[in-house]
Amino acid sequence: MSGSDPSPALRPTDPHPGHPTDAMPRGRELVLILVGIMLALFVAALDQTVIVTALPTIAADLGDGGYLSWVVTAYLLTATATAPLYGKLADIKGRRFALYLALFVFTIGSVMCALAPSMLVLVIARGVQGLGAGGLMVLPMTVIADVIPARERGKYQGYIATVFTLSSLAGPVIGGTLADFFHWSLIFWINLPFAALSVAVGWPALRRLPRHEWPHRLDLIGATLMIAATVAALLPLTWAGNAFGWLATPTLVLIVAAAALWALFLVRLRLAAEPLIPLQILRNPVVATGVLAAFFSMGTFIGLTVVVPLLFETLRGYSASQSGFAVIPFMIGTVIGATVGGQAMYRLERYKRVCVIGLGWAAAATTVLAAGFEHLSNVSLAICFGLVSLGIGTTLPITTVSVQNAVQPHQTGTVTAVISFFRQFGGAVLAALFGAILLMDAGTPGGGLEDLGAHIGDAPGLGQGFRWILIAAVANLLIAFVLMILHEERPLRGRPDPGPAGDV
Repeated sequence: MSGSDPSPALRPTDPHPGHPTDAMPRGRELVLILVGIMLALFVAALDQTVIVTALPTIAADLGDGGYLSWVVTAYLLTATATAPLYGKLADIKGRRFALYLALFVFTIGSVMCALAPSMLVLVIARGVQGLGAGGLMVLPMTVIADVIPARERGKYQGYIATVFTLSSLAGPVIGGTLADFFHWSLIFWINLPFAALSVAVGWPALRRLPRHEWPHRLDLIGATLMIAATVAALLPLTWAGNAFGWLATPTLVLIVAAAALWALFLVRLRLAAEPLIPLQILRNPVVATGVLAAFFSMGTFIGLTVVVPLLFETLRGYSASQSGFAVIPFMIGTVIGATVGGQAMYRLERYKRVCVIGLGWAAAATTVLAAGFEHLSNVSLAICFGLVSLGIGTTLPITTVSVQNAVQPHQTGTVTAVISFFRQFGGAVLAALFGAILLMDAGTPGGGLEDLGAHIGDAPGLGQGFRWILIAAVANLLIAFVLMILHEERPLRGRPDPGPAGDV
């Protein structure tokens, strides 16, 4: 299906959806919009990692270390679960309203975190932060879709990949420095000037955004079911192998609850007059293959970001800071890959081939690693992981822009949130799978990944565990490879007639 809306009586407020108008932000206004939304994206992405190195200091100050893992988990759970809700809200109420609502909630959560008198209050505050972060991490891509033609949009996905990479690299350094030399609460107070600067820079210019919103009602029942189902699904993935075993009663109860809630959500999608995610979007073949390819490819990347540092620390004897430097090529590779994929969408008619080649490259490189990573030098190992992430990175702009291009402009927020959700959900699933494989082969199935420190250099099972992880990564990348071959390559809106040089 094309993704067109079956209700012709309802029309978006923009009289020319999908096409630039004379009122479209340009020049300085466009730059201000991009800077404003990138600042919002940066501060939300930063708070995923900035807290990690400060956790011991926070635990010493607030006490009750039993809640320590929840300081990270609460943020990730609520941020992942609410992303689709913000996407739908942006399609109903407008991008600026949804973006600054998310920024307001995120700021309130940051203040609550900074003032938290106990670990339990900090966990609750981090959950509030995540409620805003879910919107901040998905709405910038929706705004870009409004102001940049589809044929040029892929280039800007490279900027988004750069922001995420910078936040991932800078977060632990900033958090550790502030906690060691000042006070851990500054980790949260610094969000306020970033938020204020984002509003000051982007608010006036965002008034010029083209209007695509529809005067529909938000399906609160469907939203509640999806959030509950997501949390119920992510909790056992977070706990299994750490707080509880995979076959423990709490894990099994949550898995059954998640399955039941997802079933109820699907029923709601069929019965609701205006469902949270319109069924014609999910039935769109471009959306279906693009979303699933993003799940397996970017999910594999997110999962590997958890285990690759552990490989350097346990098998190569690196310290935490040394492993941080060792994975820089792996992080930078996605930025290069996303930039290449974005340029392909702008310059080539057959843009999908770059993604197919990239995934094939990534699968082949991962196969080489699985076959003999123990024989590579530390530098060669880091470079090989960089080549893997370079291939995966090509999928980021191509899957995102192609699914946006396959739906109507008033559905862009929803479909962008859906693909963002499945990328993050895929990362949670595969990170849990990779961690479980590693723990079982290390002989510590009841412990957590932090227990692997006792096995540095002397556990043959660890090497075998990493090999099985890489084999699982190859399988996931091959699934994404096949999905992208099946992915329909539609002409991008705004693309001029290509000349001979545009063909591949």
